[in-house]
Amino acid sequence: MSAATHVLVLNSGSSSVKYQLIDMADGSRPAAGMVERIGEPPFPDHTTALNAVADELAAAGLGFDSPRLAAIGHRVVHGGTRFTAPTVITDEVLETIRGLVPLAPLHNPANITGIEITRKLRPDLPQVAVFDTAFHSTLPEYAARYAIDWETAERYSIRRYGFHGTSHQYVSRRTAELLRKSPESVNVIVLHLGNGASASAVAGGVCVDTSMGLTPLEGLVMGTRSGDLDPAIPAHLHRVGGLSVDEIDDLLNRRSGMLGLCGDNDMREVTRRVAAGDTRAALAFDVYTHRLRKYVGGYAAVLGRVDAVVFTAGVGENSAEVRAAATAGLEGFGIELDPALNAVRSAEPRIVSTADSRVAVAVVPTDEELEIARQTFAVIPRGGE
Repeated sequence: MSAATHVLVLNSGSSSVKYQLIDMADGSRPAAGMVERIGEPPFPDHTTALNAVADELAAAGLGFDSPRLAAIGHRVVHGGTRFTAPTVITDEVLETIRGLVPLAPLHNPANITGIEITRKLRPDLPQVAVFDTAFHSTLPEYAARYAIDWETAERYSIRRYGFHGTSHQYVSRRTAELLRKSPESVNVIVLHLGNGASASAVAGGVCVDTSMGLTPLEGLVMGTRSGDLDPAIPAHLHRVGGLSVDEIDDLLNRRSGMLGLCGDNDMREVTRRVAAGDTRAALAFDVYTHRLRKYVGGYAAVLGRVDAVVFTAGVGENSAEVRAAATAGLEGFGIELDPALNAVRSAEPRIVSTADSRVAVAVVPTDEELEIARQTFAVIPRGGE
């Protein structure tokens, strides 16, 4: 009988289910796919969607009953302070995740639904929750605390949690490999730039600061999210503009960022417009990259010594213009981009700084699914043997 080396990675969202089947023996992907528009025909609910995933896998001889399936790894957005590592799911663990729903009301319920359904489909199989927040649980208390009333913060669990943790963890480790050093010996600033965007400062493989906070709204300018702003702005919008709490939430999360600044949240379209002389697109681009430079400089101060600044995710991996603008003027920090290397398009991890740059500038494609699979396989019985 073949060894059980397959891990099914599931990302159960509010209206979609993404999946990848990864063979931990060789890193291959025997199957992958996505079910979209859950809530509409022909997928009225997550049960129907996940049954469709099971049917697709079974048709390829890789179903939920396959003897090669070792475990299912679930992406769970928020682990609060309770979950700081990948965790084998039990009834008690599931109830604790359910208790964290107020911290991630748009994400954790869908994650929980995916867990509940797959546990019914294969109740004997180890299932593991891998949390977006876990990698950032190592933040020093002074980096995690907000300067608000202590009792209020404790009562409502208000602190910096951070997100995109599996990406930051994977990319920081792969960057160390690219530099041919151990993760414990390098300090890295990771810029995860997609429609959602976040930065982290990683010292010797340990996250010591990150840009997202209680929610994924804080930090960098994003596709539709504002990122950092004066915390009095929501109160001003309510008092002066008459906006409700829900309207303000919608404004800052769905109608701000690049979309709010110039009407486009696709960086490819923004840079095309900049090249064509569009002044609003140019301003939006400058706001975006100015914020990036501020975080790079700030995290350089936090780390003290920086070995690499690394770009990842859709924008970070593919936009030479963003990388150039985000590192422009940082020569005093030892950061010197090589324009020719930066212009090369590649799916491989690579250095794009000059040979004389004291700090490496790298592009490292992220692989959150592989990171979830690795963490899952590491904690299940007999995993990794």
